[in-house]
Amino acid sequence: MNAQVMGWIIYLAIGLIAGFLASIVVKGRGLGLIGDIVVGIIGAVIGGWLFGAFLSTAVGGGMIGSILTAFAGAVILLAIIKAVRST
Repeated sequence: MNAQVMGWIIYLAIGLIAGFLASIVVKGRGLGLIGDIVVGIIGAVIGGWLFGAFLSTAVGGGMIGSILTAFAGAVILLAIIKAVRST
């Protein structure tokens, strides 16, 4: 397997883990495989932007730091969606 394919698999795994954990925290249940991956990947973008813009730093390096960043962004994303839907 080449490095590009392996990178995509790692991105999907990080998105799945972060999205699943965030959906458990916010909704009390997972959103399914695709839903958790999408929430996790969007959460990674949001978390990376927020940490870079407001803290001028990253949570940490490696996979754990990436999961924590994506988790934080995914929780924010799901909280905003939940607030918008309840109004």
